[in-house]
Amino acid sequence: MTFEALGLNTSIIKALTDAGYTKPTPVQEQAVPAAIAGKDLLVSSQTGSGKTAAFMLPSLHRLSALEPSAASRTHNQEMQAARARGERPRFKPAQPKMLVLTPTRELALQVTTNTDKYSVNLRRLKAVSILGGMPYPKQMQLLAKNPEILVATPGRLIDHMESGKIDFSQLEILVLDEADRMLDMGFIDDIEKIVEATPDTRQTMLFSATLDGVVGNMARRITKDPQIIQIMSAANKHENITQRVHFVDDLSHKNRLLDHLLRDDSLDQAVVFTATKRDADTIADRLNIAGFSAAALHGDMHQGARNRTLDSLRRGQVKVLVATDVAARGIDVPTITHVFNYDLPKFPEDYVHRIGRTGRAGRNGLAISLVNHAEGMNVKRIERFTKQLIPVNVIEGYEPKKSAPPRSTSRPGGWKPGDNRGGAKPGQRTFSKPNAPRRDGASGGGYKGSNPRSNDGARRSYGDR
Repeated sequence: MTFEALGLNTSIIKALTDAGYTKPTPVQEQAVPAAIAGKDLLVSSQTGSGKTAAFMLPSLHRLSALEPSAASRTHNQEMQAARARGERPRFKPAQPKMLVLTPTRELALQVTTNTDKYSVNLRRLKAVSILGGMPYPKQMQLLAKNPEILVATPGRLIDHMESGKIDFSQLEILVLDEADRMLDMGFIDDIEKIVEATPDTRQTMLFSATLDGVVGNMARRITKDPQIIQIMSAANKHENITQRVHFVDDLSHKNRLLDHLLRDDSLDQAVVFTATKRDADTIADRLNIAGFSAAALHGDMHQGARNRTLDSLRRGQVKVLVATDVAARGIDVPTITHVFNYDLPKFPEDYVHRIGRTGRAGRNGLAISLVNHAEGMNVKRIERFTKQLIPVNVIEGYEPKKSAPPRSTSRPGGWKPGDNRGGAKPGQRTFSKPNAPRRDGASGGGYKGSNPRSNDGARRSYGDR
């Protein structure tokens, strides 16, 4: 299927062709025609599947055909007239036609960047990001332009709503991107308040890794007769990504092994995931001393510093990005060949999102987890969630001193070790995972719904409120 066959505006198709897009992904094939037809959508699609284009392309198609409303024309005319008189325009609330809610700043900026790419030939449509960490005067300047498309994190958007800077009475389209993550981060009250401020006549599109539980309940409340599209589950196998586990004895062993793995000739760029912001800074500093071009990315950084770090990553000036889960959300850099779990994630769902930073745009990738022996049960939880056996590898000269008993070949759901695509190569030594109980405070532990605290006991700080 081609983008022409989806019925998109010719100006949008030209922008896609110029950007190197050749054919729609499966989620785009199903979501774009349904959205153009005006249907509400509930879409379960994994990160990296092209979901941004799946909701933005039909939205741009619809908005490009709309004439500016009388209120919007009056708003813009008054602003232009004031500027022509040399006066400072009196601020009026922005009246966007489309709102995209995202869980993190990085994802919001990525959506805005992609929107600019798709709408390059649609001069009348403007998209801006409103998010935490950006100075208020800058955001006021953006809102004063009365943009048609607003991409925002919930917390900062609520601030502007409560101060009367945004009016959603003209809203046509509402998109919730990575809705499951926004709920995990505690934004449900903010989302409910935002949705309540929008017209009932809006078109609503919700994208999530899962449509079960709390996400499903909210989705049913905010949509009308939605079309459900399920492309792949959150436990997607990531068959183009080879997954491995290396067991380590202690922190020194883990650091030496990471240093060795980062010197792999096949590594172009890598993301190293840590459990805490403090560890991200510490490891990035250590890697720079060791001769790597490394940088940290986490929620305590000013937004300007985060943007510069991501720009350096995209330009190839940063080879190793050391990041926390939330800060790395939304990173889409095709040249990332390796992902390292320096600390295991708290939830198995986060493991899937982490390794999805590599293997982008159909490329192959490698995901390696550095695991302490006591964290064996946490690996098992990930395997149960993904229904994949993650092979355990060892490198000569970096073997762990402690070995483990053989791993059972019986698995829930009928899956077997042979089902995994990313197994050890012939002749490679493998270790089975120790069947040790989880220790309180061990990195990567916990179940969905547990208290969102970091390993040092501090509540997570996302920086978006």
